[in-house]
Amino acid sequence: MSRADKPLPSIDYLNPRVRLCRVVSLIWYLGLIGTLLIYNALIADLHGANPWIIIGTLTVPLLIFMPGMLKGNIRTHAWLCFAVNLYFIYGVLTCFQPERMLYGSLLTGFSTLFFIPAMGYVRWGFQAQRVNNGES
Repeated sequence: MSRADKPLPSIDYLNPRVRLCRVVSLIWYLGLIGTLLIYNALIADLHGANPWIIIGTLTVPLLIFMPGMLKGNIRTHAWLCFAVNLYFIYGVLTCFQPERMLYGSLLTGFSTLFFIPAMGYVRWGFQAQRVNNGES
């Protein structure tokens, strides 16, 4: 049986998962933004660099996705999963600096904790759309 031949789950199965994944991914998305803002505004030693430039460089790529995230757009979640991988890599690299290990761990954790429910939202959200459109 090919993947295209498998029946889709019922909408009663999909809806709670879609809602839960959307809420959880939004919470971790805001946590990632909050971590970047708080650390770079209050804690980081920027060695004389303008903190607004650093904060803008790190948060604007995430904030571009904010309208779609708040609307619950499935494609926005999918694209943000690609973008958040850069923050995961940045977090892992930051973990190798002993004085910034906590910050790197938070970035890695928030990006991972965002990615998992966001991918669930994408998968189940698209399945729910297919069920609602009457596809089998």
